[in-house]
Amino acid sequence: MNISKILFTASLAILILAVGCNEKAPSQETNPYQDDYSDITPLSQRDKWGTANVHDPSIIKTDSFFYVYSTDAYYIKQGVKFIDTDEKMGNIPIRRSKDLVNWDFVGWALDSIPQPAIDHVHSYTGNKGADNMWAPYIYKHNDTYRIYYSVSSFGSQASYIGLAEGSSPEGPFTDKGVVVKTDTTSVMNAIDASVIKDKKTGKVWMHYGSYFGGLHVLELNEATGLAKNPGDQGKLVATRAHKETRVIEAPEIIYHPEFDQYYLFVSYDPLFTFYNVRVGRSDNPDGPFLDYFGNNMADETNNFPMLTHSYMFENHPGWSGNGHCGVLNDDGKFFMLHQGRLAPDNLQMRMHVREMKWLPSGWPVVSPERYAGLKDKSINTGEIPGTWEIINFKDLVDQTELWQGQIPPGGWTYDKSAFNLSEKLELSDDGKINHESINQWTFDGEHLEINNAKCIVFTGWDWENEKETILFSGIMENGTAIWGKKVE
Repeated sequence: MNISKILFTASLAILILAVGCNEKAPSQETNPYQDDYSDITPLSQRDKWGTANVHDPSIIKTDSFFYVYSTDAYYIKQGVKFIDTDEKMGNIPIRRSKDLVNWDFVGWALDSIPQPAIDHVHSYTGNKGADNMWAPYIYKHNDTYRIYYSVSSFGSQASYIGLAEGSSPEGPFTDKGVVVKTDTTSVMNAIDASVIKDKKTGKVWMHYGSYFGGLHVLELNEATGLAKNPGDQGKLVATRAHKETRVIEAPEIIYHPEFDQYYLFVSYDPLFTFYNVRVGRSDNPDGPFLDYFGNNMADETNNFPMLTHSYMFENHPGWSGNGHCGVLNDDGKFFMLHQGRLAPDNLQMRMHVREMKWLPSGWPVVSPERYAGLKDKSINTGEIPGTWEIINFKDLVDQTELWQGQIPPGGWTYDKSAFNLSEKLELSDDGKINHESINQWTFDGEHLEINNAKCIVFTGWDWENEKETILFSGIMENGTAIWGKKVE
């Protein structure tokens, strides 16, 4: 197969970059794997990739495994041959895991890109694009596994979401045709599908779209998995201020039974740098979705809470591009999966799996650290005082003028100003914090309150220092995330 059909280059020709080390079981002494996987970039090393080369993950759990499906995106190390085997490559990589830490490469969902999708995109782009498949979404209907896939040309609304079905999560999958398509005259952009069934009515809905006109939702025919009304492009459910130049994309819709709410996760800003996840919620899967401050996500208002962003803890070069999430409810324990781009080059793409916790207010927060398989332990008040690294998230200023909402080639400079940085703060026995704006804490055995922000406290793995520690995650009054980990 031509190399152009398997590499996702996006606006900067860099979405294709990422690599991975042989992953091993977590212990109390070492990380499960090294973040830099540049030593195993060739295709023949794919059994060692693990969480490497994962972009736009979608996850499903079966009786035996967790399965993740992702965009056709691969890191190619300069000067190293990527395709070093005669094996024919397909589209949509599949990985599986028993513990959400160690992942095996299974293969590809499809042998090739369906021709109707290619023809549609090429008819509007002068035969450009449609070289790979983006942002698959996995959904189970009865005994059938459905993959909703996207084919497009970067920077164009000429896009196509199709459906493929199989009887096994590992395939083979057979193409079933178009669900929704858009062209250069469309308001929206047909990429990034996410599907959910209404718990009350039984209706099935698909959220999709990108920053061309915002995110939309349309009803599906449950029996076929296709649009209930062929040609329907749905209605607007989420956009943002300055949507012509600022990214909103990657909807992920889930239901939380305890709160009886549907949560719509979306991603903002350039995927190569300041990609970050926001969320709103609704009584209904088709909206309206309201954010942390009660704003309708369909209005041109930037929404909160912000759950992730570019960040750097001490003893690590930093992570950017922390967006386009998949969310899993594993029998009441929630996880968020997203890509993370490893500094300083932001070319290697690792899948981050983070525990997702829920505040009493019904809003989610995610762990400051990637999941390493450790069990939660009870924490008493006496364990809170000490030295912590704390990150109070905020939006960051672009380093360069964006193109199509993305960083143009050469527009990224490795600099600490491109990250939300941690501060070392002392939490004292008397409930004080040595910081001018974050200055007091209380703890009730589960929730740590910092000023007026309530945070969830739990145990986890400190990847930067390779040890077990205490973590917290919460939402500040301004709607941004605050993360902390105890380091002494």
